[in-house]
Amino acid sequence: MEAITPLFPEVLISGAAFIVLFVFIWKFALPPVTKMLDERAEKIRESIEKAEETRIEAERLLEDYKQQMAEARNEATEVIEQGRRVADSMKNDIVAKANEEAAAIVAKAREAIVSEKQAAMAELQASVADISVSVAGKLIGEKLSADDHAKLIERYVAEVGSFNDN
Repeated sequence: MEAITPLFPEVLISGAAFIVLFVFIWKFALPPVTKMLDERAEKIRESIEKAEETRIEAERLLEDYKQQMAEARNEATEVIEQGRRVADSMKNDIVAKANEEAAAIVAKAREAIVSEKQAAMAELQASVADISVSVAGKLIGEKLSADDHAKLIERYVAEVGSFNDN
C-alpha cells in the first residue's frame, strides 16, 4: 500500500507547480479568454438588438404597406365610381339631347303637316270654288260677271272655312 500514498515532497512539488500554473493561467490566459467571451457576448447582444430593430422596422413597413394598399384600393374604388357617375351623366345627357331632337323633329313634322294641310285645303277650296261657279253658271244658264263670280267664291270659301273650324 505504499504505492498508493504519494510522498510529501511530491505533493509539495505538485502543489507548487499547480499554484505556479494557476497563477500563470490566471494572469496571462484568463484575461484574453474572458475578453474574447465578453466580446462574443457583446456581439451576440448587438446582433439580437439589431434583429429586434429589424423586426420592428419590418413590422412598421408591413403596416405602412398594408395602409398604402388600402388607400390604393379606396382610390381605385373612388375612381371607378367617379367613372360610373360620369358615364351615367353622359348617358343621361345624350338621352336628353336625343329626346329633345326627337321632339323637335316631331314638332317640325307636325308644323309641316299642318302647313301642307292648309295649303291643300286652300288649293282644294280654290278648285271647288271654280268648279262650283262653273257648275252654277251652267245650271243658271247664264254667264256670271267677274264681280258676281268673286262674290260667289268668297261666300263659298267662307262657308267651307266655317265647316273646317268645326
